[in-house]
Amino acid sequence: MVVAVLFFARVLRVASVQARSPEEHSPERRRRRRVALGLEYIEPLELAGARIDVEGAVTIGRSAECDVQLQDTYLSSRHARVANDDGELSIEDLGSTNGTYVNQELVKGRVLIERGDIVQVGGVLFEVVR
Repeated sequence: MVVAVLFFARVLRVASVQARSPEEHSPERRRRRRVALGLEYIEPLELAGARIDVEGAVTIGRSAECDVQLQDTYLSSRHARVANDDGELSIEDLGSTNGTYVNQELVKGRVLIERGDIVQVGGVLFEVVR
């Protein structure tokens, strides 16, 4: 089910990018609109479309000490950390019980993530967006 949702989300994203005019793809346009990379919720559905900008480092977990606090039974108290290092995003698992996944692959150590990648922490899905 999750794979089907991810597939359709990807298809919709590609279609919207291809539907843009060539002027929107020009380098000058991109420089003017430069927006930091962030995470956009895919699931849970009640948060779908909400965005988390990552300008420095963001911790995700159930603990009140986390920058992004979520009440998900599959999420550890301090689950993962996402960092923006000069425009490049990376993610690392903080020793969570259920692991952190990027594009359905278990994260080991610190991993670079790029626009369009799907990140799963516990039962929460994000897409890396600009």
